[in-house]
Amino acid sequence: MERLLALQELDLAIDRLQARREVLESGDDVRAARRRVEEAEAALGELGLQVAAVDREAKRLEGDAELVGRKADAEDRRMYDGSVANPKELEAIQHEVASLRDRRRRIEDELLERMVEREDLDAKVAAGQAELDSARERLSEVGGQAGEELDRIAADLAARTAERQRMLPEFDEDLLRLYEDLRRSKRGVGAAALIDGVCQGCHQKLSSAEVARLKTADLKRCEYCDRILVPVQAAPAE
Repeated sequence: MERLLALQELDLAIDRLQARREVLESGDDVRAARRRVEEAEAALGELGLQVAAVDREAKRLEGDAELVGRKADAEDRRMYDGSVANPKELEAIQHEVASLRDRRRRIEDELLERMVEREDLDAKVAAGQAELDSARERLSEVGGQAGEELDRIAADLAARTAERQRMLPEFDEDLLRLYEDLRRSKRGVGAAALIDGVCQGCHQKLSSAEVARLKTADLKRCEYCDRILVPVQAAPAE
């Protein structure tokens, strides 16, 4: 019966290899790597749009600041070139110049905010480009590594399958048939160790009465999951 646990471990190893082979042959790794590239490209493209929008707004603000500044300078010159003598008109021009200067300061403050925003976006673009470079490198690696890994899996499967075939004659046909049936219905695990009264297949603790009964049973089965049980001594505590 202890050899049945060895067969179970071997079968689980074969199952894992076959599952990995299916993943590689279906291209799941490659698809995941390609999806990461596409997501990085989309994120970088969105950042590019944001940068372009900020640049357009900054250019507009620069133009507005320059226009308002020229108008303020022109009005300022009018106050001192002698072309206006009326005190009330001069006072009105003075207020207009002050208003224009204030407006230009507000525009320049907003322009400064856009410049700070652009710096933040530049940092995000750099990070996004780094992510895209990493994703593209991963895609290249996966594409090349998949074939090599499939070769290693094929060799491992051949070796383990041959080992399994050598083990099969050791088992009673009825026991082997039951084990195979349980593997199909129990997610690949037909036999499990029984350690300190706990089934290692379903991790349920058997009742004391059931543990006592199993000691004299020829074929031991878990009362909860129905798997074949193989009593194993617990490893001594260090």
